[in-house]
Amino acid sequence: MSAEQNTGRLTTHVLDTASGNPAASLVIKLSKIDGTDRTEIKTVTTNSDGRCNAPLLEGGAMQTGVYELEFDVGGYFGNTQSNAFLTTVPVRFRISDVNSHYHVPLLVSPFGYSTYKGS
Repeated sequence: MSAEQNTGRLTTHVLDTASGNPAASLVIKLSKIDGTDRTEIKTVTTNSDGRCNAPLLEGGAMQTGVYELEFDVGGYFGNTQSNAFLTTVPVRFRISDVNSHYHVPLLVSPFGYSTYKGS
């Protein structure tokens, strides 16, 4: 199967568990990790539903390897929580099947977070 035929995609969403609302306008950087090398692929900002308007990876861009999502929670909480503990939440994960949907949600407050492989 050629890269153009990959049917998988990578998506994310962020929920602000302190307020019980989607984390709107939170900046996320996606990078590919190869040993000690990091290649930034894109930077996106969440919409009013705490989601990105399009998949972070799909089609030919969906390749196997190790990736990292870097969530700028300090920038997000900096507007409302001057005493926030967290600044950046990095989530590193592996894509092993280019035809699967990888969903990486982040549940975050100014002082802690949780993530998991969603569907």
